[in-house]
Amino acid sequence: MVEKKDTAFYQEVLDICLTAGRLMIEGGSEMYRVEDTMMRIAQNAGIKDPRVFATPTCVFMSLDGGDLSQMKQIRDRNINLELVDRVNDLSRQFAVKKITLNQLRKKIIDVATDTPSFPLWMQVIGAAALSATLMVLFMDDYDWVDFPAAAFVGAIGYLAYVYFKRSTKVRFLSELVAAMVMGLVAVGITMIFPNMIVDNILIGALMTLVPGLALTNALRDLFMGDLLSGVVRFCEAALTALALGGGVAIIIKFLGA
Repeated sequence: MVEKKDTAFYQEVLDICLTAGRLMIEGGSEMYRVEDTMMRIAQNAGIKDPRVFATPTCVFMSLDGGDLSQMKQIRDRNINLELVDRVNDLSRQFAVKKITLNQLRKKIIDVATDTPSFPLWMQVIGAAALSATLMVLFMDDYDWVDFPAAAFVGAIGYLAYVYFKRSTKVRFLSELVAAMVMGLVAVGITMIFPNMIVDNILIGALMTLVPGLALTNALRDLFMGDLLSGVVRFCEAALTALALGGGVAIIIKFLGA
């Protein structure tokens, strides 16, 4: 049983570990990495037999043989590997005694309240570059005519995705709308410039929203034995792909491209 004098210490460790786990899941980390990081933080703090169970929607942890238990819900999951790297780096610093438990807590809170991310203009430029280059990769042809169009459509679609995501709580609706915007812009461009190919443009542009990391993490979780997390992430990736394909299909169907 936990003595009264130890309760505050155990609660502090629980808060730090659960916050770290939540941040890593929100950044797109695999479940086994989340559980390993939380376990290491607790063990390096002097806790014996910590227990952790992480899923894409919730993370659980108990200390002192299960006498103290707590959970945190995860409602927003994105791809932010910078966030995952910062939490991992803090856990390593704590493991080698570069920072104390109190310092770790403050730094984790700083990361949680000021989530590291690239500015929107840089994300849009990245989406444009990715769309154009992946179009060339997948079409296996240096199609310089469709190259700038794919970059433009990818940038516009990604911008629509970001802004619409801020105004809705329905996760897959933002991807559906972004795909419709991409389809609408791509069809409009090919109507103005008939020598451009709408399929080439959309193949490159849609790559900015394709859930490649989600599928990779789903497979890694399955291989590591996290069957629940693997299946959940695979279904999430499949729904995203369905939303992207459905959005483009709706526009092409009605505009007759």
